[in-house]
Amino acid sequence: MWNELLAITAGFALLTWSAGRFVEGASAIAWHLDIPPLVIGLTVVSIGTSAPEIVFSGIAAWQGNPALAVGNAIGSNIINTSLILGIGALVMPLSVHSSIIRRELPVLLLVMGLVYVLLIDHMLGRLDGILLLSGMVAVVYWIIRVGMKTQAARDPMGKEYARELPTGLGIGKATLLLVAGLLVLLASSRLLVWGAASLATSLGVSDLVIGLTIVALGTSLPELAATVMSALRNEHDIAIGNIIGSNIFNLLAVLGLPGLIRPGPIDPIVLARDYPVMVGMTLAMFFMAYGFRGPGRLNRVEGMLLVLAYGAYQTLLYFGET
Repeated sequence: MWNELLAITAGFALLTWSAGRFVEGASAIAWHLDIPPLVIGLTVVSIGTSAPEIVFSGIAAWQGNPALAVGNAIGSNIINTSLILGIGALVMPLSVHSSIIRRELPVLLLVMGLVYVLLIDHMLGRLDGILLLSGMVAVVYWIIRVGMKTQAARDPMGKEYARELPTGLGIGKATLLLVAGLLVLLASSRLLVWGAASLATSLGVSDLVIGLTIVALGTSLPELAATVMSALRNEHDIAIGNIIGSNIFNLLAVLGLPGLIRPGPIDPIVLARDYPVMVGMTLAMFFMAYGFRGPGRLNRVEGMLLVLAYGAYQTLLYFGET
């Protein structure tokens, strides 16, 4: 088992490093192409923080472990909207002022409904994968249009992203970082798939549970780092916006890839146990962050409740496997 744990630890470390380099390089290239900072943040950065989940999902499905990919997608969303958002609010109460976040939150709920309809037959087929990936393209197009139109309104999230872009990075170094990040992402994901699948066999638990827990936590480390740093820098809209964007891409791309690459049945427990938890966590985030009568706000009490909710979910998983 030590070899598996070493592979998982090394995979997580390399995955986190490579995701950061990938986002840094891609953001710098986009800036050199005169793409507005708000659009870069909403697309390049959000997709980049989801890159570990996306790459891991594709490789897991390709190597015959689609349950790891499904668990990773659902588990990452649960972690994002409970543990990571909760920790962010504990570090610094988060206020939401961006109009774009108010538009993205209903889109996230709509995507969750679409995914549920596609999975209600307990099958993740090739057509489902095509529809989900097509939805990913449509959402990215919509986000770009919203970002371009919102530039003139000086959305506060655009100012926050502008401060964070690596504008001093030359195009050559940015390209090198992008390529290096992608290559290490691929290698570390393969290592992580092997370690996670082997650990599941050694512990006698399902690939789904390993995906929901250990893998989901590890692939969500970039979101955790981004959320905590954004909270410390008083970039509250980025802290929440990255989580919303990541959750949308997890449902569309991370679930879409196994459907396209390795279609097949999914464990019924996903819709009976894990999906309702994800929906519940997302609805809690929605009511906290939307701001029906002014700016949304997540205080430390709400942050603690989200963290405790994640602990309760882990307890549910533990007793479900014993």
